[in-house]
Amino acid sequence: MMEAIVLAGGSGTRLRQVVADVPKPMAPIAGRPFLEILLNSLAHKGFHRVILSLGFMAEKISSHFGPNFAGMELVYVVEDQPMGTGGGARLAMEQVTLDHVFVFNGDTFLDLEVDLLEQQWSMNLRPLIVGREVPDTARYGRLLVSEGMTTGFTEKGVVEPGLINAGCYVLRRDQLDNFPVEEAFSIETDYLVPAVTAKKFDVFVSRGQFIDIGVPEDYLKAQVLLENYT
Repeated sequence: MMEAIVLAGGSGTRLRQVVADVPKPMAPIAGRPFLEILLNSLAHKGFHRVILSLGFMAEKISSHFGPNFAGMELVYVVEDQPMGTGGGARLAMEQVTLDHVFVFNGDTFLDLEVDLLEQQWSMNLRPLIVGREVPDTARYGRLLVSEGMTTGFTEKGVVEPGLINAGCYVLRRDQLDNFPVEEAFSIETDYLVPAVTAKKFDVFVSRGQFIDIGVPEDYLKAQVLLENYT
């Protein structure tokens, strides 16, 4: 039994020039909404329940998928105003039923090795950050690791290969309880940056297909890269 949160509340400002009439996670990829591809992938990997954290054009997502999709129960939480990745995750955490949950970005596809990640969680019971080696870290910043633990993050702009935060996490259900529900914050800068210096966060380096559709050039690349996942 596994649960996931998908953060799908952003308006996709950078993608407006190519996709203007739907929320970013519903942008068409090889003829299907991106979120369909992502949810199908989660279903194939054994998730039974997904909590979708929505905001911008939420009804276009909830009306498309309904209460069930690909054998998974779908639960919707909708923010009244933009709350960032942290606020969206915190709100969704209220609906989690297990002791831990996988968190995914709704504009990023990662063919994650879920079984291995679940094994690592079960062995250590520590929060996990998923890393991914990429040929150019400039857009993302870099994930700093020592002896399998996250030690910090660097700013964006380093134009060279390296390890990035892939925007995927395994967290305890109460991981964000220090933040009030419906408070806007970033899970990356407001929570993770200080948290990794105060407590242990494991790192799992994924080798699966990875692409973030949040900018037009990568959205166009995704049309080809994700064609076989549709």
